[in-house]
Amino acid sequence: MTTTDTATKPTTSLGRLLATGVVAIAVASAATSAVAAAGSAAGISLDVSGASIPIMGFGMLTALFSAVGLILAVVLLRTARHPRRVFVWTTVVLTVLSLVPDVLADAAASTRALLMLTHLVAAVIVVPAVARRLPA
Repeated sequence: MTTTDTATKPTTSLGRLLATGVVAIAVASAATSAVAAAGSAAGISLDVSGASIPIMGFGMLTALFSAVGLILAVVLLRTARHPRRVFVWTTVVLTVLSLVPDVLADAAASTRALLMLTHLVAAVIVVPAVARRLPA
């Protein structure tokens, strides 16, 4: 009788990874829109360089860039020796880099802080959810 030691070679279903990612993206998109709406309701301007960012724009951009992160996870699942570790480190670096344009934005300090908060909210939701589905 032959046995397979699955503890040494964890497997991850691509379908489960994608399903988890899509749900996390939807939750993060709703959360960033809610944070933007709450900030706006609290009197924080959503104007950057004289143009107002629509509330739904937060959710749409969150979905777009989170989908890029999910694609990264799929590629790492198939190619990296330690996909979870590489995914987490890569997404942490990308999240920090995503804050740079917010710091430099032509906007009020409160607006820049709100923009940075939305990036962090999205990352806190999407990164752990997707990472949990990747083998260490």
